[in-house]
Amino acid sequence: MFKQFWSGMSGLLVGLAIMTTTPAGADALKDEIAPTGKLRVAIAISPAGGAFWSTKTETGYAGVPVEYVAHNNSGQIVDAVSKGTWDITFLPKDPEREGRMAFGPIYEVADATYIVKSGSTVTNFATLDQPGIKVAAVNNTTTMRGAIAHLKNAKVTGYQTYDEIFGLLKGGEIDAFALSRDQLNAMAKQIPGTRVLDETFKQTVTAVAVPPNHPQSLAFAVKFLNEAIANGTLRKAYDNNGLKDRPVRTQTN
Repeated sequence: MFKQFWSGMSGLLVGLAIMTTTPAGADALKDEIAPTGKLRVAIAISPAGGAFWSTKTETGYAGVPVEYVAHNNSGQIVDAVSKGTWDITFLPKDPEREGRMAFGPIYEVADATYIVKSGSTVTNFATLDQPGIKVAAVNNTTTMRGAIAHLKNAKVTGYQTYDEIFGLLKGGEIDAFALSRDQLNAMAKQIPGTRVLDETFKQTVTAVAVPPNHPQSLAFAVKFLNEAIANGTLRKAYDNNGLKDRPVRTQTN
């Protein structure tokens, strides 16, 4: 996503944690949600934009610095959960991930589809799902798993970064790329001749998440994000980061 979204949301979370708990409760929550003395927010870096991909910034709040732990994709964030390298994140969820971490409210619902290369004769899912068609996805993501389940004949290959796939699509080395529609619409403007298909093969939901067995962190993250949705903080974060035309599609806990 964009700098101000993450710094604002992360800072509000820490600040509200300090202000809305008793001193003893605040200390206990701080010990669990920021055990290193910093709130370590796991993010995935990419120029894709939207409500998940991030760019890095450095800001501190309420006496607790915010540290952004950068990854190439959401799959790397999931793989890092057992290493204890991050305290909170906001990422797409699916059943596989629900077994590895604890999720709070969904703050984004996005339609996943495909963009096809310039000059392609593919016009819909039926003409895409053919032997010999090469489809790219960001490795070990909910969208990649969805594309593999959706396509019975085309081959889906995972790549580590959005940038790598962008280059392959621009060079005509792949036939299609599976991602969220809003992000693909922006990509189509950057690569003349590409086309985003009209159909949707799955909805990707993005939510706040914490490592497993962190009940205080999860309870606060749920409370925080539900309040951010209800009081307009999330809408303001979208508006301040170039997403004024993007509807906020949420599912609250």
